[in-house]
Amino acid sequence: MPPLTILCVASYFKGTRFIEECHHQGCRVFLLTRPELVDHPWPRQCLEEVFLLPETVSRVEAIQAVSFLARHHELDRIVPLDDYDVELTAAMREHLRLPGMGDTTARFFRDKLAMRVQCREAGICCPRFEHVLHHGRLTRFMEEVPGPWVLKPRSEAGAVGIQKVEDPARFWELVEALGDQQSHHLLEEFVRGEVFHVDSLVWEGEVVFAAAHGYLRPPFEVWNHGGVFGTRTVRPGTPLQGDLLEANRRVLRAMGLERGATHAEFIRSEQDGRVHFLEVAARVGGTHIDDLVEACTGVNLWQEWARMELASARGEACRPPEPRGDCGGLLICLARQESPDLSGFEAPEVVWRLKKSHHAGLILTSPQADRVESLVSDYVQRFEKEFLAICPPTDKPLA
Repeated sequence: MPPLTILCVASYFKGTRFIEECHHQGCRVFLLTRPELVDHPWPRQCLEEVFLLPETVSRVEAIQAVSFLARHHELDRIVPLDDYDVELTAAMREHLRLPGMGDTTARFFRDKLAMRVQCREAGICCPRFEHVLHHGRLTRFMEEVPGPWVLKPRSEAGAVGIQKVEDPARFWELVEALGDQQSHHLLEEFVRGEVFHVDSLVWEGEVVFAAAHGYLRPPFEVWNHGGVFGTRTVRPGTPLQGDLLEANRRVLRAMGLERGATHAEFIRSEQDGRVHFLEVAARVGGTHIDDLVEACTGVNLWQEWARMELASARGEACRPPEPRGDCGGLLICLARQESPDLSGFEAPEVVWRLKKSHHAGLILTSPQADRVESLVSDYVQRFEKEFLAICPPTDKPLA
């Protein structure tokens, strides 16, 4: 039997463990990425060849380029390594008639309006919303749903492009400025509360692994106002953890995902205590959340995702991972120093330190949730005092 041929598509530098696992299992792996990423430390020893596709290339041209590649290489799977590649790879699969997520399912993981409509129809709790389309309906929405509200792009990643709107006059100013892009947005109820994320692996439509964590501050606040990005494990065995895992299971079943890695976000309302669905992506969580999950559980999401893809391609069973049950915390911030000195964070629970110019970051783990909470609280204050730099938000998500 010839080796499987996997094409990985990447708009950002990520997914090296996915590539390495495919190579380890004897696959021929090709990478399609952007010219500005070609010199990043991809695992070249695991790649047959790297193809470059400029960001300015249209979807039709990208499909034509991959179709040309398929004249000479029999592709078995096309896999997106970043959120922005999910819809493009779905279109490529549809055109080449390859297995995997198609256009319709991909919309549920990229289009915030589509995923909300799908969840509402499935009876899943989510903030009230309205498509930025019919102006009369938008007026009624703002009359019936007390402000403030959130204006969101439908197909951006993370907190990119999201704006908090305090009154109708400001909303109409923003809508007018959007012009013909209005219909690519939605208006949503602003729910105050704690924001959480659940990172999962799905096999044959069922969640076979999930880890729940809670952000120290909502990503929207950190993105727009700066500060330390942080997240830590939701206490195991608590009703909150159970609510998050059950909400995540219901969301993924509603979206119809057959297999892969996912990152879903939820908010627990201050007003009624209920868990509301915010968004879901068919990818591994960014900003080193994958490193946190591995440090706590021993499960590398990229590696397990690769194993599932290859098992599916070979018609084999896939054994779910057996996770550890440690708790952990992740802290990252922009730093004033080019090479921040993290040697002073000497607690034995610190298991990982970020090595990146003008960034400070660490991961800590412990079997005891109280120890994690105590260290995170202390280290956040020290990060703010010793390292924190604040820059205006960009139009790109955190890697």
